[in-house]
Amino acid sequence: MQNQSLVFAVNGQRFELEKVDPSTTLLEFLRTQTRFTGAKLGCGEGGCGACVVLLGTYDPVSEQVEEFAISSCLTLIYSINFCSVTTAEGLGNAKDGFHSIHKRFSGFHASQCGFCTPGMCMSLYSALIKAEKSERPAPPSGFSKLTVTEAQKAISGNLCRCTGYRPIVDACKSFAADVDLEDLGLNAFWKKGENSASVEKLPSFTVASTFPEFLKSEIKSVLNCNSALPNGSVNGNKTQLDICFNAMPASLADDSWHYPKTVDNVYKLLNSKEFNGSMVKMVAGNTGSGVYKEDDLYDRFIDLKGIPELSSIKCDDKGIQIGATVTVSRAIEVLKEERKSLVFNKIAEHLTKVASEFVRNTASIGGNLILAQRKGLPSDIATALIAVDSTVCLQTDSKRLAVKLEEFLEMPPLMNHRTLLLSIHIPSWTSSPNSNSDTNGSVESKLLFETYRAAPRPLGNAVAYLNSAFLAHTSADKNSDHIIIDNLKLAFGAYGSAHAIRARDVEKLLIGKPCTSAILLEAIILLKKIIVPKQGTAHRAYRSSLAAAFLFDFLLPLCKDMKGIEELSLSNGPAPAENFDDSSGECFGNHDLLLSSKQLLSYGTQHRPIGGPTKKVGAELQSSGEAIYVDDIPSPKDCLFGAFIISTRPLARITDISFKATRATQKIITVISAADIPKGGGNIGCCNLLGVDPLFADSLAVHVGQPLGVVIAETQQFANMGAKQVLVDYSTEGLEPPILSMGEAVQRSSFFDVPPFFCPEQVGDFGKGMLEADHKILSAEITLPSQYYFYMETQTALAVPDEDNCMVVYSSTQFPEDTGVIIAKCLGVPVNNIRVITRRVGGGFGGKATKAVPVATACALAAYKLRRPVRMYVDRKTDMIMNAGRHPMNIKYSVGFKSDGKITALHIDLLIDAGIFLDYSPLIARSVIEALKKYNWGALSFDIKLCKTNLPSKSAMRAPGDLQGSFIAEAIIEHVASSLHIDTYLIRKKNLHSIESLEYYYREFETEASEYTLPSLFDKLVTSTIYSHRVTKIQILNSFSLWKKRGISCVPIVYPVTVRPTPGKVGILKDGSVVVEVGGIELGQGLWTKVKQMAAFSLGELWGNDIPDLLERIRVIQADTLSLIQGGWTAGSTTSESCCEAVRCACSVLVDRLKPLKDRLQEQTGSISWNNLIFQASLQSVNLSASTLWVPDEGSNRYLNYGAAVSEVEVDLLTGATTILQTDIIYDCGQSLNPAVDLGQIEGAFVQGIGFFMCEEYLSNYDGLVISDGTWTYKIPTVDNIPKKFNVEILNSGHHKKRVLSSKASGEPPLLLAASVHCATREAIKAARANIFTNRSEEPNLVFQLQVPATMPVVKELCGLDNVERYLEASIAAQQS
Repeated sequence: MQNQSLVFAVNGQRFELEKVDPSTTLLEFLRTQTRFTGAKLGCGEGGCGACVVLLGTYDPVSEQVEEFAISSCLTLIYSINFCSVTTAEGLGNAKDGFHSIHKRFSGFHASQCGFCTPGMCMSLYSALIKAEKSERPAPPSGFSKLTVTEAQKAISGNLCRCTGYRPIVDACKSFAADVDLEDLGLNAFWKKGENSASVEKLPSFTVASTFPEFLKSEIKSVLNCNSALPNGSVNGNKTQLDICFNAMPASLADDSWHYPKTVDNVYKLLNSKEFNGSMVKMVAGNTGSGVYKEDDLYDRFIDLKGIPELSSIKCDDKGIQIGATVTVSRAIEVLKEERKSLVFNKIAEHLTKVASEFVRNTASIGGNLILAQRKGLPSDIATALIAVDSTVCLQTDSKRLAVKLEEFLEMPPLMNHRTLLLSIHIPSWTSSPNSNSDTNGSVESKLLFETYRAAPRPLGNAVAYLNSAFLAHTSADKNSDHIIIDNLKLAFGAYGSAHAIRARDVEKLLIGKPCTSAILLEAIILLKKIIVPKQGTAHRAYRSSLAAAFLFDFLLPLCKDMKGIEELSLSNGPAPAENFDDSSGECFGNHDLLLSSKQLLSYGTQHRPIGGPTKKVGAELQSSGEAIYVDDIPSPKDCLFGAFIISTRPLARITDISFKATRATQKIITVISAADIPKGGGNIGCCNLLGVDPLFADSLAVHVGQPLGVVIAETQQFANMGAKQVLVDYSTEGLEPPILSMGEAVQRSSFFDVPPFFCPEQVGDFGKGMLEADHKILSAEITLPSQYYFYMETQTALAVPDEDNCMVVYSSTQFPEDTGVIIAKCLGVPVNNIRVITRRVGGGFGGKATKAVPVATACALAAYKLRRPVRMYVDRKTDMIMNAGRHPMNIKYSVGFKSDGKITALHIDLLIDAGIFLDYSPLIARSVIEALKKYNWGALSFDIKLCKTNLPSKSAMRAPGDLQGSFIAEAIIEHVASSLHIDTYLIRKKNLHSIESLEYYYREFETEASEYTLPSLFDKLVTSTIYSHRVTKIQILNSFSLWKKRGISCVPIVYPVTVRPTPGKVGILKDGSVVVEVGGIELGQGLWTKVKQMAAFSLGELWGNDIPDLLERIRVIQADTLSLIQGGWTAGSTTSESCCEAVRCACSVLVDRLKPLKDRLQEQTGSISWNNLIFQASLQSVNLSASTLWVPDEGSNRYLNYGAAVSEVEVDLLTGATTILQTDIIYDCGQSLNPAVDLGQIEGAFVQGIGFFMCEEYLSNYDGLVISDGTWTYKIPTVDNIPKKFNVEILNSGHHKKRVLSSKASGEPPLLLAASVHCATREAIKAARANIFTNRSEEPNLVFQLQVPATMPVVKELCGLDNVERYLEASIAAQQS
């Protein structure tokens, strides 16, 4: 066979590859073989959007270019022959000028850590291109054809852990033709509230094809265009790649990658000698590798996309036949083109919820169905197609056959490639059923079709708990008022079964019968016996209840006997009969509500540019992908890569480590373990508050996920794959069983001893307080889970050996100083041999503190041993298993209170799961209690135990301990309110501190009456949000809405912070530019921005009120542990202000040095510019460098932060879905150093809190091994989970003389306010529970604990898993009475 090179373009640059490993993904190629850094690796699963790029294909016949977003981490490099790839820097960059998307993301303050931003920009650009190519009318000047709804959905598949999405949505909406610019949030283009919004003020919008002309010419020259039309195209339905594939070489990559042109060619390859004994992979879109990870490397790849028969689409009166390699996105387009078909359009709409658009653009219909058949993929596509009697065409070695899709799924799994799926046929459906029902006297047959899914994310990009699709033919009975079901198909999937199924017994029950409440109840009871998830499936009962809910929603409008039962009617009443075939269901809401927001900010002018909403430093660079993170640093010569081998057992001896005999094992160079630690060094991987933790397990693994060693290979892919080949022999002989829970720790008295100085102080006399109480709640219990950091950039480091046993380590860490110390101890060298450099971090949240140190240390050890550079980028699964997260807790409380709700005493028994090592845990108890103290409990006592378990050590995560403590307080308040049947707001209000009680509870903090703003801002929030009016309105809505209930809650916070000593260094260079170093790390929190503003203000004081424009002359540079020592930690929300004060002190030194010279020169010349002043200072040898270590005063290094939030939610009682309708926040920032930065911190923290309270399940198996280990199973909030109305006011609370320019922290405290969403959800559930027993003798139980997170199954269970049956029973009883 003749081999040819692989040819494609990246950002207009031609690439021709003669040989590259065919398992290489496009992302890996971009990141290792090009200079482009815009595509980031966030998950490797197609689940986060960090790697999104634009793929362009060219049709030389029509001369049309098609461009669309793809997930580059799933796209194999050989799939893009003759294609064009555009990354974020291909749209625009620092050298050629930034694109308007980059500028708008920057101007709308839509980038924080910046790691996700390039992918967001590419998703938006793809949506803009798609809209511009549509046939819509030309938009107003300056706008695109994109709609606001499309703009919002454009980034629905992209994850962001920093911003809270609101500013990203605003940046996207600014391009939309139907946007009201005045509704957009805070931005750098116009000042809010002055009616000055104008499209002319926005960076001009342009969309141009990125497909290079040279590649078009090359395609034309390689292809014979006149003869390249594929024979298989019908009605013009062909992919643009069909033409390219016709002229593709038979194989590439030394006969490893094959392009067959026919199905027969596929079988010739499979039957050839070359394929005998080979590991073969069939490739269409390769997106399945994001779900089912590959365990070994393949020998051969067969690319099926070049077979015309598999990519053709045929439409006729009988239906649509779709080739197996047709993408999901293309299938959606084809189905939508049949506008008159209810079935096709409903299926198309449902398919838009499958994965995300950048995955659907390459994922094939056939691949999805093959995975459903072979692997049990919970496929939405299979369920929808089964319901309409779709068939598939299969090819084996010797024959071709057509079978029902349902039969295909029931076949034994196709574990080899001898059977090919060729096409799928979706039949057309009309209003006439197959059977004639005239004998029943029925007329006017109607077609009904609907699809359903319940998933954590309404817009998609999440696996459904259950999906379903129902098709029915109905007619009205002449002899009665009933609707007869003439034909019915009920399909269910994704609920924990081997594959999607038809509920045929239920169909038989219903067909030919009138649809009544009684028959519907009978059908639902039968259905719940059929839809039974297999053992081990999470939320089994919930999934069965969803099946009942969906069937109920589908058939309820047909039940004419339900009319007239007003007390049981749905919120909007039964649907009119004429809308049956159009209705999306009365019980399920519209998830496409557009986001809106308001921001109320005060700008300081006293210390300009401090106090202004200055854009984040480097935001354009982050948007274009040019901002450099550790993994963006080019690999040095001879660089090797590492991947951890981790223990899968919680407590076991390691008797042997070996590897499977696989291709991947052959790629392993060596393994680094504890045995490789040099003499004089130590097995040290991390420091904790009271000692150190080991880097590797030696002979005994003491916790699941513990590193046993590091596999070293030539690439990161080979290292990761090599680590999967490990075979570890464990022995538990002579060992006690592991401790895997707090309960087991208590039983075996497994606790850490915590020194007394870490322990908080009790308040008052608990016994006396309980005697004063009118009511008591005793031993109530709360359990709080863990939460994973989900920084977008996983743990990463690069270690480069230097001369004289020195080492340069680039680490994504919040603790560079400690990282250097630990590496030195491990290697047995002085600390000055180790230089740790950190420029920026792609998200931290505490997870890049102690947890980053072992990664850097392991790289340094391997580099020291091998004398070659070694880098590691930990894959998402390993990161999630190793690095634990927030501390789980178990709380028992007893509380006494008066009849008016005044609490007199509270006792807490608190268990904290610390994991195996101490880490940050000794400080958690104090944080819990300090946050809990936000209310005046009268007397407060507690007993706290720090549990030692055989699980990974928990560490600090954003608002560590404070989040749990604040929520515990709210749970107790709500319990008291429920017991007394009093509004929780009144209980909260009654138990807020007076200034006297605040000073008593927080004796270690500076508390002045003028600074205690919580009571006033709490009142202001309640007044400004018309809280009381909304409560009344909600009560009215809940009284007549049966299937939707609303709740509202107002939550205050008190958040203590500590300011730590921090260094700063400022230097002025000869040209007048300024360089600044600080101890803090830029994590996305805007530290560099605030520091830059502070430097400009402080140096500008030389000019008094006439401040020169120094801001653009200042550059903040990366942290370097040998350049600026005593850098300390970047944690606790106060590092930005500490760094600012350190810089101000350093600038003051420089001002003092420069002022005499300035005064002299002014006397001589009358005026002097900044440049001349610095030039003269250099000539006169004035020291233009100053460094300081700022140490806060002992009495003012701790202070309190205040805020409050009101959230309103709506709960769907049939699915348990919670929609956050509105959130209003007021937060006291003192005098904000930068309102734009602080606003981003407030919104981002709040949304991260939504994740903890509502949707993030961090689950483990029976051995404690994390099973929520990727984007497939762990769901952080996306744009469709945030409040639909999101309003924030930053309170300027005036002068605080002991704060840095009167500013206060904003990074962590707002996270606690997300409890308002949880509390509001609880109120909605209370309203639901009040109705559950309306028609029964039992009294509703309104005192209950709402689990954290309050996921859909949790909410549904509390609302009643059998609420549909109860409703129907009540309906039947009402009819009979």
